Amino acid sequence: MYTVLQNIHSYLAYLVLAGLVIAIISALSSSSGNRPFTDSNRKMALLGLIPTHLQWVVGLILYFVSPLGASNFSGAAMKDSVSRLYILEHPLTMIIAVVLITIGYARAKRAVGSPKGFRNIYIFYGLGLILILARIPWQAWFGN
Repeated sequence: MYTVLQNIHSYLAYLVLAGLVIAIISALSSSSGNRPFTDSNRKMALLGLIPTHLQWVVGLILYFVSPLGASNFSGAAMKDSVSRLYILEHPLTMIIAVVLITIGYARAKRAVGSPKGFRNIYIFYGLGLILILARIPWQAWFGN
């Protein structure tokens, strides 16, 4: 089960990154002409929100079944940068990113009919994307 979840979590990351980039680019391009944020723009923002939440759920489960996750938590593990990344830094940063993306979507949803919705998407999704990119365990993706 661990290997299957790990593979799902790894491949779903590409979908998260693509969805966030598409949503941010769409919001940036739509905000250039003083148009109101519409329901179809809100649905475009879901391309970033849904995969991010799905990834978070898979990651949460993986955190408790992985030998690198919660079961590895100790003072000695905190001294090792790789262990600390998987135990604390990656999960905490991803939770903050998911919260920012969710806040951005919620604020944009309330701004339907106003150009402010676009700004909420590209600012909050952008911050979430930066956090995600900062704490992806790149060495696991591309080797040492």
